[in-house]
Amino acid sequence: MSAVRELFVDGPAGQLEVVATAAAGECRGIALVAHPHPLYGGTMDNKVVTTLTKTFSRLGLAAFRLNFRGVGQSAGAFDHGIGETEDMLALAAHARRELGDLPIMLAGFSFGAYVQSRVQAQLEARQLILVAPAVKRFEVGAVPDDTVVIHGEQDEVVPLVDVLDWARPQNLPLTVVPGAGHFFHGQLPLLGRIVSNLCRY
Repeated sequence: MSAVRELFVDGPAGQLEVVATAAAGECRGIALVAHPHPLYGGTMDNKVVTTLTKTFSRLGLAAFRLNFRGVGQSAGAFDHGIGETEDMLALAAHARRELGDLPIMLAGFSFGAYVQSRVQAQLEARQLILVAPAVKRFEVGAVPDDTVVIHGEQDEVVPLVDVLDWARPQNLPLTVVPGAGHFFHGQLPLLGRIVSNLCRY
């Protein structure tokens, strides 16, 4: 069983509430996981976020998830992805101070995928994993050509066709989960297996 710690990290808008899950076995890297939209109930305890966290821990990564500014015990207020990008960069800096210059994996769900696409542009990560990226609600730009994108066939929040339209000009492949909705109800174990298979660790 991986050790789980609750802590606070200094962020640009004040303290950030963080949960760190230790790697199972030797730590081979750092995973930073971003949660869905704060104004629609998104927190670091979202089931997709915790599924990703547990998956990365099993793969030998120290996994960190946070509540963005204004969520839970994190200071500040919602900032449309701009401040939230700064929050994630502050978490990355903390993780590297704690664990050293290990490779970083970025993963985000929905709004969190948008944030991580912005973080990727400022922080060279080993890999970027986007789950149900909110590509039309936010201006998700071009991402590295090895980015992993996982989407539900029946996503009721971000239609699959919108993600295909975003991915097509980039020649970016998608992994589509048949029958899955936005929150992958009943299919979280499958989501974890997909990430395990596609993660480059």
